[in-house]
Amino acid sequence: MSIAEPILSKQRIKQMHQSKHWLDKTLLDYFDAAVAQFADKPAVIAYRKGQAEKDVKTYQELAQLSDRLAAGLLKQGVKKGEVVSFQLPNIGEFVVVYLACMRIGAISNPMMPIFREKELSYMLSFAESKVVFAPKLFRGFDHQQLLQKLQPSLPKLEKVCILDDQGLEAFMVDQVTAEDRKQFEDRALSPNEVFLLMYTSGTTGTPKGVMHTANTHDYSARKFIGRTQFNSSETVFMGSPTAHMTGLMYGVSVPFMLGSTTVLLDQWDADVAWKIIHDEKVAFTMGATPFLADLSDSKSLEQCNHDAFRLFVCGGAPVPPALGRRASQRLNVTLMTVWGMTEMGAVTTTLLDDPEEKVFETDGCPYDGTGVRIINQAGDLVPDGEEGRLQTRGPGNFVGYLKRPEDYDTDAEGWHETGDLAKIIHSKYIRITGRSKDIIIRGGENIPVAVVENALYQHPAIQDTAIVAKPDERLGERAYCFITLREGQAVTFEQLQEYLLEQGLSKNYWPEFIQILEAMPRTASGKIQKFKLREMAATL
Repeated sequence: MSIAEPILSKQRIKQMHQSKHWLDKTLLDYFDAAVAQFADKPAVIAYRKGQAEKDVKTYQELAQLSDRLAAGLLKQGVKKGEVVSFQLPNIGEFVVVYLACMRIGAISNPMMPIFREKELSYMLSFAESKVVFAPKLFRGFDHQQLLQKLQPSLPKLEKVCILDDQGLEAFMVDQVTAEDRKQFEDRALSPNEVFLLMYTSGTTGTPKGVMHTANTHDYSARKFIGRTQFNSSETVFMGSPTAHMTGLMYGVSVPFMLGSTTVLLDQWDADVAWKIIHDEKVAFTMGATPFLADLSDSKSLEQCNHDAFRLFVCGGAPVPPALGRRASQRLNVTLMTVWGMTEMGAVTTTLLDDPEEKVFETDGCPYDGTGVRIINQAGDLVPDGEEGRLQTRGPGNFVGYLKRPEDYDTDAEGWHETGDLAKIIHSKYIRITGRSKDIIIRGGENIPVAVVENALYQHPAIQDTAIVAKPDERLGERAYCFITLREGQAVTFEQLQEYLLEQGLSKNYWPEFIQILEAMPRTASGKIQKFKLREMAATL
């Protein structure tokens, strides 16, 4: 039995079908059609940094490999609705696992390779993951050792699948039988059942498991295809992690829906990315501001750029206008800015023919069928140009947080509280102006401030701590940490880094700046005034 119960009213389902925003198609429907039409066409081309050879899989080969793994998962006892987690980088095996999970009706749970003991132990336990896939080593870290250490404390985790030089071969069957295929058919997930679970960080200190169905995922992907005019003859490059919604939806799902080719890179490197863009005649890529900045600053740009490379879609955080203009000119591509969340993928985008003032100074307008609105604290709509709380509703909205229906934060009319602050400009375009949720977005990665602060509060030398965003042109934001010390105590930046390492916290969450204060700025009720700390951080 599935542990993932979608929050789906009969009214929403009826409305989505009547409006034809939901087509009741799964990604497997698209993929199987692509296999039939483009059997010998490369589906995935995977590059690994530092390796000369690339891994090429055609649609037919990918279908055979994913079916063999699906049958292997059946033999491991994975049931429909159970969670299969995979902590894999941008490699061909990621895609094989993703397809195999769908084939047997398991819920895919991709996890970022940067996650360590603290995050993994929570995520695998909370999702009651039956199986987890991970590389033996990646970027010098021993994933096998960590998972073997965690497994005894995870009673639901029955199988740890470590990829060695043989990849997934050890977990596949040699031949898919007729009985296997019958089970594939019997276990097929309906378009309104949860097929994808992705964790996102919030303000509570524990990640939330965002649940998506085929219908919510498909809508967002189709609308994106329409906005970008991406087609089956074009190639997409994805350097953003496929374990993120950006990499998964736009680097895997969208290409398969069209029968196009996706090119993956396991570790970001702008010079390597440029060579791939050149050699594979890439037309489109998508990533957060650091990817855009790195490509525009790379020495390989002039040598590797080409006329077929036409579009860069930038999201994850508002793009600084100066950076956007410089990058667009240097790359000689159309720049499209977007705003979205794990909870619904891209919600707003600029248009291909938009003038500069919309592309560089807004985060786009909503898709047909999707609504956005800005309200004040009383819940009333605010005039255009005024800041308020951003809410959105539409066919792409997620169907709840795993085991946490109380956090859904969606009203009876379907409006979801995003946690972002924004304003409406140019009639229907939005501009993100801040966040009401206490998170920092560093290079498109959410940093859960509460998690880091809670860890630092346990340090014996620290009295108080508060982490705020410091604006950064390349990464969007960096984490700036203010602390006060207990009487007679002292601590260095290096000592705090060592402490966070001992706490098992991902390095991507570590503050990059530390400032020791005599006292925190506080309200009359004693709350730390983070807006004052943000003002201080911006000047330091």
